[in-house]
Amino acid sequence: MNKALKAILSIILALVCLFLVYKIYDGVMQPVRFEKDVNARKKVAIQQLKDIRDLQVAYKSVNDRFTASFDTLKQFYKTGQMVVLMQVGSKDDSVAVAHTNDVKKAARGKITDADLYKLYQQGDKNLVFAIQNKIAVKDTLFNSRPDFNIDNIDKIPFAVGEYGSAEVTKVAMDAIVKKVSGVDVPLFEAKMPYKSLLNGLDHQLIVNMVAEREDLGQYEGLQVGSITAPNNNAGNWE
Repeated sequence: MNKALKAILSIILALVCLFLVYKIYDGVMQPVRFEKDVNARKKVAIQQLKDIRDLQVAYKSVNDRFTASFDTLKQFYKTGQMVVLMQVGSKDDSVAVAHTNDVKKAARGKITDADLYKLYQQGDKNLVFAIQNKIAVKDTLFNSRPDFNIDNIDKIPFAVGEYGSAEVTKVAMDAIVKKVSGVDVPLFEAKMPYKSLLNGLDHQLIVNMVAEREDLGQYEGLQVGSITAPNNNAGNWE
């Protein structure tokens, strides 16, 4: 065997060794990268499910029930109002508390929190009381979140183009009123399956993850609330 052929074979052998080392390293790192990507996507999805829960709870505070319609939730956010308890002054402020008591005594008890609020608006800032006010939902919920977009509340993040489809996968949401110990209890749930949320990541690792959840009898994705087992609107990540 001449020197040139030996050199070529040595180079080929070195390249094969490098390729095998790369494949071994990639095989080790693939689950690590997958877990990192899963956690990043779950963080986004969990925040969205928390937002859905906050909207549902606010909707129920006004309507005494939850809704299964995202269109209804969107409309509620954009145009709805909710009652909030506004606390004026501090009960730890002894001077303000004493002054408020004097005002009430002077009125011989014939004064309401609404009357105190009028006095407050007229300039008496040394009062302590609480009053219920109606405030626009969009001015109450998520107003500190410049990234919040109500129109995307029903869309599963990262799910566009799932398995070659151009369709945006929607969050599955339902709401019912169920008898619990003889009492009517409003319930809701919202779900994002992993096969949609993890779209585009390693297919086999997604299959394994879904199968593991199914073997444990758990929902194969992220879920908040439940219409089958009341759980105080908890998320399955909590």
